Amino acid sequence: MVDAHRTFVIVGGGLAGAKAAETLRAEGFSGRVILIGDERDHPYERPPLSKGYLAGKEDRDSVFVHETGWYAGAEVELHLGQPVTALNREARSVELGDGTVVRYDKLLLATGAEPRRLDIPGTDLAGVHHLRRLAHADRLRHVLAALGRDNGHLVIAGAGWIGLEVAAAARGYGAEVTVVEPEPTPLHRVIGPELGQIFTELHSDHGVRFHFGGRLTEIVGQDGMVLAVRTDDGEEHPAHDVLAAIGAAPRAALAEAAGLAVAPREQGGGIAVDASLRTSDPHIYAAGDVANVAHPLLGSRLRVEHWANALNSGPAAARAMLGQEVSYDRVPYFFSDQYDLGLEYSGWAPPGSYDQVVIRGDAGKREFIAFWLKDRKVLAGMNVNVWDVTEPVQQLIRAGNPVDPDALADPSVPLESLV
Repeated sequence: MVDAHRTFVIVGGGLAGAKAAETLRAEGFSGRVILIGDERDHPYERPPLSKGYLAGKEDRDSVFVHETGWYAGAEVELHLGQPVTALNREARSVELGDGTVVRYDKLLLATGAEPRRLDIPGTDLAGVHHLRRLAHADRLRHVLAALGRDNGHLVIAGAGWIGLEVAAAARGYGAEVTVVEPEPTPLHRVIGPELGQIFTELHSDHGVRFHFGGRLTEIVGQDGMVLAVRTDDGEEHPAHDVLAAIGAAPRAALAEAAGLAVAPREQGGGIAVDASLRTSDPHIYAAGDVANVAHPLLGSRLRVEHWANALNSGPAAARAMLGQEVSYDRVPYFFSDQYDLGLEYSGWAPPGSYDQVVIRGDAGKREFIAFWLKDRKVLAGMNVNVWDVTEPVQQLIRAGNPVDPDALADPSVPLESLV
């Protein structure tokens, strides 16, 4: 039986919110759990949207966090297809788009992020796409299949993880793909030029064309349809569809309007939380893409948009809401699949934070581990087509001890021995 005297409300129907609700019940919380999402779909995981589901290798039902009946069985009340339009901290309530007011004792904001938009002429054309939601993936999957059948052209603005994964999926359907990227290599600000070149070669080997050093300035169309794109260096590329993959912005407007502390954009933006994922209001917590965490391990503020963060921070916030001691110090982690290349990345090594990159293995064969070091200490590691090494890589990062770069580069030296 649910105890109606205590109500925990979760705003955000993604992975972080769903796992928080699951954790509240698993930890024995007997009050009301209300999960509010502005999409009509039940909570789902986002990686398949640019990977298996988009590529046609997984079916739609595989993306959902729980089976539909789980929520009723766990007595989690769902309000789907309803945005939260206002947060009243004094009354401890949220207002939904239809005027419904829901009171809370504790509130979790897991509102996620939204794709950044191109601010150029032509973005209102029918063939311009973003990829963040399941509905976006539904549409884009059909578009890629049609482009493949008709020898059509897809132009992708941005060579980040989403742009590259969609490029791989599009080539799998047989579509022609051009990627426009202002930096000199893919993932330039994430993994640097040396490693970025590996992804240039990977995608070029599969027929992707790159246009580096340019930005889209116009999407040209006729009768509402895309015909081409133009870049700021005077180039024009044929296009039937365009994907804007230029990053995402945290959905922190609700929190900011309510007077909660937010992090500045230069620190990643988002809702500022402490190591227990608590906001500047002791009754409100934040998790997932929108949370900017005072990270106890890294000693800095950090906002992470990847799957593992949603998977783990939702449960951590739920335990904190229950009064448990929580210190969210997980090593950031993400993964990517592109063609026959799979990778896992652990750690945090933004531009300017490292002074050395060490390669262990054969980068030419795309079977290696890359390490980013500062003062001989491992900040991050990325294993490419090398598996079962995430744990020792993360141990090296956590230990923070100086490591001999030559030993780190030597595959005959066990990673565990370097911790």
